[in-house]
Amino acid sequence: MPLSRRTLIVMPAFNEEASVAEVVREVFLTNPGAEVLVVDDGSWDSTSRMARSAGARVATLPFNLGVGGAMRVGFRFAVENGFDAVVQIDSDGQHDPASVPALLRELDTADLVLGARFAGEGDYVVRGPRHWAMMTLAVILSRATHTELTDTTSGYRASGPRAVALFAEHYPAEYLGDTIEALVIAARSGLTVRQVPVSMRPRSGGVPSHNPLKSAIYLGRAALALTFAFMRPASTYHSGGAA
Repeated sequence: MPLSRRTLIVMPAFNEEASVAEVVREVFLTNPGAEVLVVDDGSWDSTSRMARSAGARVATLPFNLGVGGAMRVGFRFAVENGFDAVVQIDSDGQHDPASVPALLRELDTADLVLGARFAGEGDYVVRGPRHWAMMTLAVILSRATHTELTDTTSGYRASGPRAVALFAEHYPAEYLGDTIEALVIAARSGLTVRQVPVSMRPRSGGVPSHNPLKSAIYLGRAALALTFAFMRPASTYHSGGAA
């Protein structure tokens, strides 16, 4: 069924040659009418070539900026080309593109919609320091956004017109900023945030971004990201597209 909005699927990709083409094809199959922009975030493999072979547009960055930097490129592309919504999907196959319509439907009454892994669908499990960090973040950011959120670090999310305009100017590039600080920016700019349950799948290729050492220091980094997010003056974001 064709999407009700002119939608750009943005897929940040760093050395995802093993999976990106398959994910792009699945996006097109499950979301007729969507356009796909793969942002090759400084890959040294054939990510760009594989994405183009599957029919995606590709923006190639000269060096690695991280997910936040890649997404800002996607938001700016969306603004410049008149898209109504942007949906972020991982290039490793963990996000099920069939959930895109559910995220977009929620944009009828919200500006930013998170695909939540811990909201009753699927069997995704996180343990240890990352689990503690996610629980703490969920409590704090639920209060900041005035809505119940269970998965504030989810990278599967949809942005409506106001959020797209705001994030094209102010999307944070720091580690975890693209998830945590983005929610603070949205809340301080008066945007409405919601979540819908989604299920996660195993990676179809590539190398996981988190290893045991990174997981062990995740709690500290999350705390720093949240602290910096609230330290920035709210006026910083007022030049974006939010009312």
